[in-house]
Amino acid sequence: MLSAYRPLFAVPGAPRFILGALISRVGGAMFGVAVIVMVSSRRDSYAIAGAISAVGVLVLAIAAPVLGRLIDKHGQRRIALPAILLTSVALFTTTWLSAVGAPLWTLFVAYAVSALLPEVGPMSRARWAHIMRDDPKGMHTAFAFEQVVEEFAFVVGPVLGVLAATTIAPEAGLVLAQILFAGGAILFLAARSTEPPVVPHEDRPPGLAINRPGMVIVPLVLFMVGVLFGANEVVAVAVSDEQGRKAFSSTILAAFALGSAISGIVVGTRDFTTSVIKRFVLLAAAMCVLQAPVLLTDNLWALVGIMFVAGSATAPMLITSLGLVQRLVPHALVTEGMAVAVTGVLIGISAGTAVGGWLVEGLGAHPAYVLPVGATAVAAVIAYLGRGRVRQGLQGDVRA
Repeated sequence: MLSAYRPLFAVPGAPRFILGALISRVGGAMFGVAVIVMVSSRRDSYAIAGAISAVGVLVLAIAAPVLGRLIDKHGQRRIALPAILLTSVALFTTTWLSAVGAPLWTLFVAYAVSALLPEVGPMSRARWAHIMRDDPKGMHTAFAFEQVVEEFAFVVGPVLGVLAATTIAPEAGLVLAQILFAGGAILFLAARSTEPPVVPHEDRPPGLAINRPGMVIVPLVLFMVGVLFGANEVVAVAVSDEQGRKAFSSTILAAFALGSAISGIVVGTRDFTTSVIKRFVLLAAAMCVLQAPVLLTDNLWALVGIMFVAGSATAPMLITSLGLVQRLVPHALVTEGMAVAVTGVLIGISAGTAVGGWLVEGLGAHPAYVLPVGATAVAAVIAYLGRGRVRQGLQGDVRA
């Protein structure tokens, strides 16, 4: 099965940017849970922890399309390197402010600035879209591989973040996250031979990626997927903490990501006969059906099993969604389009962590699982009702 991915590593220069993207993604996967553990440990409040995390993700979500558009216009290295330097300084400032007990508002400000970072995921997918532009099957495999790498990062990242924050110091998880993110991103950008060329200004299509026909449906659905992710993070930490096993939250989150990674590997090796729109709708519904059983038990090991199964729908959903984006936008807008889609996820994570933190303190830890379950139900409804608009956007694409 894994042999289907071997041709990707044969692409000249690909192994270097794949490794850099992997390291950076592991660091990125640590940010959310690391800041929640840090703030909840120092301030004894999941509502505050969720709010700070939400502000950071919201800033990242707003910045991502802007940075994506600048990258499409000026190139990955030219835009991303200065942003990485700025965010590294801001992130290390955040951890220092937390350690010395600085006023709460300073944490909000510093962490918000640290979130003005370039997302490696859209940049990496843009590279594959350029490399595989004449090979639709190869592009499907590459996009599936990208999602598998991200899911692997979310298996390893939360574990490292929680372990560092609970065994060394509350701020250690966030420090390690930034080191891995920045170091991996710099290695990724150093692989210049695979960087997609900048489309000349006169050849760029007018308008924004979000305004392309049918495009808006994808980030709307992915917003709900983000709520699922963000709420699951906060509730997993709270449920584990309530039972005196806070570090166990990393096991629950890793099970979810592992289930997703395995399904992503399988999807990347398959040739589908069903339409991409039908898969988009069915996978949204599957996320809801598979997530719902978390409402039935608060046993930690039972949650591990349920979350492993629930995760099996998320990678195929993200692979399908980002594949749709690649078809809905012109090549010159592909990084921006990917960033818009990822922005939907990020804003959802922001909302999920914030609302999840409030629900934990208002309803209790386990009842707060109603939020991720409800979010997946709404995602299924949006995908079903929006399928016509997506079909219109895909008209003229023979792969639709």
